[in-house]
Formats: sequence, C-alpha cells, structure tokens
Amino acid sequence: MGKQFDRIDENHRAFIARQRIFFTASATADARVNVSPRSTEAFRILGPNACAYLDRTGSGNETAAHLLADGRLTVMFCAFEGAPRILRLYGRAQMLPRGSAPYDALLAEAFGGTAPRGARQILRLAVDLVQTSCGYGVPLFDYVGERDGLERWAETKTDAELEAYQRQKNSRSLDGLPTGLFEDA
Repeated sequence: MGKQFDRIDENHRAFIARQRIFFTASATADARVNVSPRSTEAFRILGPNACAYLDRTGSGNETAAHLLADGRLTVMFCAFEGAPRILRLYGRAQMLPRGSAPYDALLAEAFGGTAPRGARQILRLAVDLVQTSCGYGVPLFDYVGERDGLERWAETKTDAELEAYQRQKNSRSLDGLPTGLFEDA
C-alpha cells in the first residue's frame, strides 16, 4: 500500500538524488495523456513543496500545452537498481518560457545560470502530494550513460533554426492545443 505525504522530505530527496531518470505525465479532459522520460540531470528540488526541470527542445511539447490548459502534472521516479520503490510528485505546474524573467530567475537560482543548447522552458511544479509505493514490479536495469544525440542536434542549429523548429514542432500539441512557448503562436 502506498504512503502519502504533504511534502518532499529528506528521505524522498535522497531517493530522487539516486535516480537517473524520471517520467512526467500530463493531460487535459479532452486530450491524449502524455508520458515523457527525462534525465534527472535536469531536475531540481526547490523546497519541500516545489521542484522544477529544465526542458530541452523535442519533437513535441505536449506537457506545456496540458499545463496551459489544465495545470496538473505528475512526476514519477522509480528505482531500477537497489531496493524497489516508486515515488510520485503530484501538483500543479507552470511552464516558464526561455527568455522570460521567471525563467531567467529560476535558471540562475537552481541551474547555475547556464542552460544547455536548445533549452526551451523550465517547468515548475507546486507539489501538493508525495506518494511512495513498493516498486516490486519495476525491473532491474543497469545505467550505461546519458545519450548525447539531443545535445549534438542542438549544437548544429543556429538560434534562428532552433526557434523555427520550435515554432513548427513545439507551438501546438498533438491535439492542437497551444503550448504558450510563443506568445504569437
């Protein structure tokens, strides 16, 4: 049976710090459910009820569209090595587009002021529930390393090319919802 908490405690922080991957889940009432994997290199705990992750350009931007329309976000970590465990962070999130004042402030505060090439937004989650569960059904895996394909792809693009790609691929969701990445989209 899962246990529920009203904040991220030190045990949760330690568990999150040992993980290499997390998953985000978002949806609206009328849109497809989106689940995305992310590297924990981009994840930061901001306090007992807040966390954020630095998001890079991808082939879609479903999470941002869902947050703009609905606001709900779930972040899940699960142990692929060591003792089994699943930890979920539930709450409401907002997307901070690259270049906005809130993005710049959080980038400086939590990410050392430096974003990787192709960064498009930071997603900030106000955590209202933390849930842990056993994780007995999660298989064991060995961590090999981070992939560098996204970084290599972004390095080959100019700023104008990155923006053009984002406008084409990241301005609307699969269901046609706006993502908020560009004010004029």
